[in-house]
Amino acid sequence: MPDNINKPEHYNFSAVEPIKAIEAWGLGFHLGNVIKYVARAGHKDPSKRLEDLKKARYYLDRYIKNEENKKWI
Repeated sequence: MPDNINKPEHYNFSAVEPIKAIEAWGLGFHLGNVIKYVARAGHKDPSKRLEDLKKARYYLDRYIKNEENKKWI
């Protein structure tokens, strides 16, 4: 039976689980979400692959904007 809380299948398709990479690399919220959405694109719901990539872009764009403006909350 799948464990959708601790080991969702759409994040465990390879040897590297996204959350472990995010923690190991010390990424914050924005960049962590970029990794999460890129990693799961096409795996959670193949019909939403492009949507996941756009979500990743959204978080990356926000991170870049905040870096440029140094407007971190």
